[in-house]
Amino acid sequence: MDKNTFTGLFLIMLIMVGSFFLLKPSADEVKKEQQKQHLDSLKRAGLVDAKATKADTSAAAAAKAGVVDSALLKLPFGAATVGTEQLITLENKEVKLKVSTIGGRIYSVELKNYQTFDKKPLILFDGAQSHFGFKFTAGGKPINTDELHFTPTTPQAANGALTMRLSYSPTQYIDYVYTMGPEYKVNLTVKPVGLEAVINNGNTLNLSWSASLHKLEKDIKTERQYSTVYYHNTDGDVDYLSPAKDETKEIAADAKKVDWISFKQHFFSSVLFSKAGFAKTNFATTTDVNGTDIKQMRTDVSINADATGTYPLQFYFGPNRFSTLKAQGDDLEKQIDLGWGPLKYINRFAVLPVFNFLQQFNWNYGIIILVLTLLLKLVLSPLTYKSYLSMAKMRVLKPEMDEIKAKVGEDNPTLLQQEYLKLYRKAGVNPLGGCLPLLLQMPIVIAFFRFFPSLFELRGQSFLWMHDLSTYDTILTFPALPLLGWTHISAMCLLMTISTLIYTYFNNQVSGATGQMKYIGYISPLIFFGVLNSYPAGLNYYYFLANMMTFLQQYLIRQMVDDKKIHSQIQENKKKPEDAKKKKSGFGARMEEMMRQQQQANQTKKK
Repeated sequence: MDKNTFTGLFLIMLIMVGSFFLLKPSADEVKKEQQKQHLDSLKRAGLVDAKATKADTSAAAAAKAGVVDSALLKLPFGAATVGTEQLITLENKEVKLKVSTIGGRIYSVELKNYQTFDKKPLILFDGAQSHFGFKFTAGGKPINTDELHFTPTTPQAANGALTMRLSYSPTQYIDYVYTMGPEYKVNLTVKPVGLEAVINNGNTLNLSWSASLHKLEKDIKTERQYSTVYYHNTDGDVDYLSPAKDETKEIAADAKKVDWISFKQHFFSSVLFSKAGFAKTNFATTTDVNGTDIKQMRTDVSINADATGTYPLQFYFGPNRFSTLKAQGDDLEKQIDLGWGPLKYINRFAVLPVFNFLQQFNWNYGIIILVLTLLLKLVLSPLTYKSYLSMAKMRVLKPEMDEIKAKVGEDNPTLLQQEYLKLYRKAGVNPLGGCLPLLLQMPIVIAFFRFFPSLFELRGQSFLWMHDLSTYDTILTFPALPLLGWTHISAMCLLMTISTLIYTYFNNQVSGATGQMKYIGYISPLIFFGVLNSYPAGLNYYYFLANMMTFLQQYLIRQMVDDKKIHSQIQENKKKPEDAKKKKSGFGARMEEMMRQQQQANQTKKK
């Protein structure tokens, strides 16, 4: 470095250091900015309006400094605007809560018997990004309890109960009474005392509840895909916001009331119940959160007091295990996504009961999936046999079909299909016989596609090299690939794809597929690899087992099915006289008639 360069850099450094000290705000400027920020927070809380006077600003500054100003005390609940936050612990065997004196709200929720994917304490939400407050008007001023200071009536929670008090005067106050219920339930009773002449909303309070839900699982993309707001109305209907996009929804005051609202994550939920029901309900979800959270969820509701003038509420903080949610009542288990239409009923009334039965043996979940797959294959084995037999018949007929093709030519596909149908009818072969059994099996295969990703029981369960059957296993990681976005290769998904390609090869040998149909079968497994690479290892393990058992089934069936016997039977069928009535009925006859008409239309066009 030469002398001029050194001198230049030294001067630049002096200018930067000098600018830092010369432009640094004075203590008075810092104090004024703090006063302004606190005034803004009071405006947002509804404690002062947008036309705040200088006296109001001074009062806010005094509150910020911890001094109770006389102007501030004149505001409704003015004394509750100052104080120091305290966190009070309330817990039972399953749930540990921290209740804040600011807002008297639940500051954090920890499920004591569960951990995150990386073995940290499982905290559903915590911190200043979560809110719970009632909004009403008092003394002509809008009030939001979420930013006011409550006082615990006892220094520590006793016997699983805690009362937080928001004081208006010594004889006028609002109590939040928390009591720990069984397992995952927490009761909250809101009791206004002596405030009839102060609160101008009558027996109706507006409640705003929001939570920024933490990332708990390995794959944040999948966790967001299964996380959204669910709600249940008093007629027993369950609905939800779209998990795929940010969404808001409003239910008018004159519509059906909502009796529970759930901030549902993939495997855990935070649910708020009201026996009286919520009216005029708003819901919202957004992914505009920090990198450690999955979504911000919010609801604004109106709630009426009961006959005693109180507002009884209840929380559920716990796992999305089907049996656990069902035990809570109120159709809470309906927020578990078991698929749409018939898939839901297959999973709910067939797959789930069998799975629960196998759980009783206390086997590893990898063994349970193995047995479940075996039982399914046994149930579907008659359809598999019929499908194989039909494909074997088509394979035996292929030489004769090739002769017809050579005789008719490929220039007249309609006539060619007519001749094929004649051959099928004479031979007593149904060309769709190999497809129909497979189509009947498809709803069950797709049902498993929805069953395993929603199955809480697989969470954290290991088998072989798979550390968690509820998420993907990783054999290779790398930077995100352009367009595809892949960052890993799942070992079980790779095995499943390889086994599917092998199955396709042998299936083509059985069916005698040629041309484009022969190669289409190889493309589908590659597409599914791209889709299932980030799906649970348990799901890919099931598909892999299904392929292996299909290989075994086809081997056994092949020992039972003799192509020579099938060929002899076909020849015997061809010798039998055709029944005129039978020939004119059925799907084959209709297809032949349609093709005949198409052939005539083509000939007419040529003329």
